[in-house]
Amino acid sequence: MSRRVSRVLVRRHAGGLTSTAPDELIVEEPMEVRLDGALVTTTMRTPGHDFELAVGLCFGDGLLAGAPVRTVAYCADGSAVSSAFNVVTVDTAGLAPPADARLGTVTSSCGLCGSASIERLVERLTPIVPGAGFELGVLAGIPARMRAEQALFARTGSVHAAAAFTPDGEPLVVREDVGRHNAVDKVVGRLLLDAGLPAEGLGLYVSGRASFEIVQKAWAAGFATMVAVSAPTALAVETARVAGILLAGFVRGNRMTVYSPA
Repeated sequence: MSRRVSRVLVRRHAGGLTSTAPDELIVEEPMEVRLDGALVTTTMRTPGHDFELAVGLCFGDGLLAGAPVRTVAYCADGSAVSSAFNVVTVDTAGLAPPADARLGTVTSSCGLCGSASIERLVERLTPIVPGAGFELGVLAGIPARMRAEQALFARTGSVHAAAAFTPDGEPLVVREDVGRHNAVDKVVGRLLLDAGLPAEGLGLYVSGRASFEIVQKAWAAGFATMVAVSAPTALAVETARVAGILLAGFVRGNRMTVYSPA
C-alpha cells in the first residue's frame, strides 16, 4: 500500500478556521508494458497488480491474438529494482504477433484505444451470446456493494474501481487505479491469469462513465453485462449494441438507465 499512497502536508480552511494536517494522495507513476521484449506502451497507473495490468492491456487490445502468457516479470533487462518496478514484460515465447509500439504515453484519465473503430473490433471479436442474465434488482445494488471494497478511494477519494461480479452480486475481483481503463485491465488480467476468460456468467462494474474503450475491453473479455455509475458515451452504447452487451448507466440507489440492448 505504501507505493500507492503518498502523505503530504496541507492547509485546510473550514468555518473561517485554518489548520495544518497530513493528507493522503494517490500515487501516479509511469509503467512500460513490453510484449516478448518489445515496447508496447507506457501508461500512467497506480502501482499495484502491475502484472495483471500488463496482461489485461495486451489481451484487451488484441495483442496476444490467442497466444498463451508464459511468464510475466518486472524488467526484461537487469533487475526490477533498477527500473523502480516500472517496467513489466509479458512473455509468450514469441507466439504473439509483433506489436507496434504506441507513440506517446497513455494518460490515466483516458486510455488509448488499440482499435479505433467498431468495424475493426468486429474483425477480431464476435457478438456475445447472452446467458441467463442478471436480475435488475441485483444490478441496481452493485455500486453499494462495491463501495466497501474500494479501500483506496476511501483513503484518497481520487481513484476509479472496476470489478467482476457474480450473478448474485458478489464481487469476485475488485481493482482500483487512478485510470479507469487500468482498473478494468487489472480485473481482466487477473481473470486471464486464473484461466477465467471468457467471463461467461459474470458482470463488469466500473465506478465512472462507460467509454468506448472500456466497452471494448468488456467485449474482448466476454462480459455480457456491464454496470456503470455514470453515463456512457454514444460510441460506447453503439459498441455495446453490436457486441450484445447489456449496458446499464447511472446505476445509483434503486435507479438505472439501460442503454443496450435497444
